[in-house]
Amino acid sequence: MEQMVKSQKQFFLSNKTKPYRFRRKQLEKLKAMLQTYENDIYDALKKDLNKSKHEALTTEIGILYAEINFTLKHLKKWMDKQEVPSPLTHKGTSSYIVYEPYGCTLIMAPWNYPLQLSILPAIGAIAAGNTVVLKPSELTPHTSKLLKRMVENTFDADFFTVVEGDKTISEQLLHERFDYIFFTGSTQVGKIIMEKASKHLTPVTLELGGKSPAIVDKECQLKLAAKRIVWGKFTNAGQTCVAPDYVYVQEKIHHKFVNELKKQIISLYGKKPLQNKDYVRIVNKEHFDRLLGFLNKDQVVYGGKSDSVSLKIEPTIVHNISLNDQVMQEEIFGPILPILSFSTLDEIIPTIQQNEKPLALYYFGSAKKKENKLIESISFGGGCINDTLYHLANPHLPFGGVGHSGIGAYHGQYSFETFSHRKSILSQTTMFDIPVRYPGRKLAHVIAKRLLK
Repeated sequence: MEQMVKSQKQFFLSNKTKPYRFRRKQLEKLKAMLQTYENDIYDALKKDLNKSKHEALTTEIGILYAEINFTLKHLKKWMDKQEVPSPLTHKGTSSYIVYEPYGCTLIMAPWNYPLQLSILPAIGAIAAGNTVVLKPSELTPHTSKLLKRMVENTFDADFFTVVEGDKTISEQLLHERFDYIFFTGSTQVGKIIMEKASKHLTPVTLELGGKSPAIVDKECQLKLAAKRIVWGKFTNAGQTCVAPDYVYVQEKIHHKFVNELKKQIISLYGKKPLQNKDYVRIVNKEHFDRLLGFLNKDQVVYGGKSDSVSLKIEPTIVHNISLNDQVMQEEIFGPILPILSFSTLDEIIPTIQQNEKPLALYYFGSAKKKENKLIESISFGGGCINDTLYHLANPHLPFGGVGHSGIGAYHGQYSFETFSHRKSILSQTTMFDIPVRYPGRKLAHVIAKRLLK
């Protein structure tokens, strides 16, 4: 690994990665790679998580195509130096910002969207002119193996390489001195990444998680709200970092809303979702058992059945939940949706504020005043009004958390900026020299005082 990092750093220092034409060519190769191996990608995601072609396209491959196309369209402009004004005290100067690549970057990807969350950060790293070491998750072995084969057959290893392995390999990688680390995963592991990076003062982006609430007001379009929450929660069997973790529903519509949730689950996944060949499974037995530990049969209002052979758990709704129940103590990351009631927003805002800052928040309602109150009162990474998940698919919006839900953001231009150092340059004239800054000059102090105060 030491030699691998050394080789990538040498390649970076050759300046081959920095020209626009090189970056563009690598992004085009990345897109062509995805197109060439698209059927293999479908097969790998099916084997690892039982993802259907539709879900694989809409939540993994399609997002990557869109991101590459967007980056190719705008990259040249992003790379331009950014001219900025100079104050009166700097008469005769020009000032600008240069976007400089960090160097050798490490991307550590999770298992829940094993293709998308491996390649999406790499798009930004390549666009910014870096080299890339990618560590995919060992919990999705078919996708990990395919990623390694695709990248090896497409790129020079000194520019872009994939390292497979378990926790031990990850620890070995973190002993190396990378120039930037991008991690997507749990908050617990994110803390370890940050601690390891601190030994070399390596900058990091941490894309983490948390308990993201959905708030359903009585003034919402109830059927549409239920449909979009069901889609956002049970896509990928709830194994999504921005999935609604729990729902606060206004007490006057609680019963109607729960009934509508049931209808929408049947509409999207059928009456027997465990027999639905396209319904995503839980990644492994450990996570399967952890999720079942959240279930109390007296609290299950819909679903709750599971299959230990296929590792599937039905879309499940639980109610009569208290904030002290285990299901409300940690991020669920599975197809279990707790429903709680509220009477007014003033009742629940302090409760959400007291918890760690969530990665996402979703509000369903038509009252602009209430919408603004939630946005202004609660700190969260990003979110939607009258929808779920969709904000992360807009390349014009930065995606990331705050506090325990993450550090930094990416997508679109924000990916390019994340993997770039902003180098500040001031170019001073030699045609004249303003004497006010130098000591011992007549009236220097008086002039300086007028200029600076």
